[in-house]
Amino acid sequence: MGGLADRRPLPSLTALRAFEAFARLGQMTLAADELCVTHGAISRQIRSLETTLGLALTEGPRHRLRLTDGGARLAAALSGAFGQVDAALADLRGDLHAELRLSCVGTLAIRWLIPRLPAFHARHPEVRVRVTESYAPVDFARDRFDAAIRVNETAPIVGAEAVAFLDNFHGPVVAPALLGDGPTGLEGLTRLTTGSRQTAWAEWEQHSGIRLPEPPDVQEFEHIFYTLEAAAAGLGVGLTPWVYVAADVAAGRLAAPLGFAPTPSRFWFLTPAGPQKPAVARFRDWLIEEAGNVAPPPSAVRTAA
Repeated sequence: MGGLADRRPLPSLTALRAFEAFARLGQMTLAADELCVTHGAISRQIRSLETTLGLALTEGPRHRLRLTDGGARLAAALSGAFGQVDAALADLRGDLHAELRLSCVGTLAIRWLIPRLPAFHARHPEVRVRVTESYAPVDFARDRFDAAIRVNETAPIVGAEAVAFLDNFHGPVVAPALLGDGPTGLEGLTRLTTGSRQTAWAEWEQHSGIRLPEPPDVQEFEHIFYTLEAAAAGLGVGLTPWVYVAADVAAGRLAAPLGFAPTPSRFWFLTPAGPQKPAVARFRDWLIEEAGNVAPPPSAVRTAA
């Protein structure tokens, strides 16, 4: 049975590479430039290869060499072989230096995901995560994303892999200096709202069982991260998912006097159906691990209006 001992020794790989470059480019000078050697080195390698094979690979005048029939056959075989090697190396480089294109709801990206990405990169330096903000419905057939994160009560897309990695709790937050002495501490404060979530306060009252008195004023902001900055600046009381403000509450930048109530919605990690890139699987596993480290929110406090 044949094995490694039965294989014939191959000619010098350097000589084969030099000959393949000359055959492909048609000139010694061009082959020398590609391989970063001298014209004479290419010529010597080809002569050495001819001696080893006992076969003429080139013919004609010294400055107008052309391939013999045998040289043309060898060149075709070498071009295919080196092409396969180059393709395999490119695939390996792709695995070692992968880019993950992630579509993510903006506030989660700003306030939770991006601050944690250095930890992911430290563990997986070969993966570069490119985050794009989007709240639009996910369509992997249309959009060139490897994965997406959305918040919804059910998996937000049909025909894709969906993993709910983080529960969603929400509650009111306010600058500590604005807290009053009333039953909720929020009496008389402007209510801050987000344009895309007009029903958020009503939903929170339903989930928490708490009814707040009517506010003296309402101020609307386009995005929730604007609303949260307005709350921290003392413009009024805002409403937010816990995961967006956990660090601010822990640091004392924001107060949550009524705690956070659970909601039916969750944060979902979405990927196209079918086999996943190794980088996507690594990111998904890390994401689930990070979500497991999120501190539980203060429970909602039932307070009479």
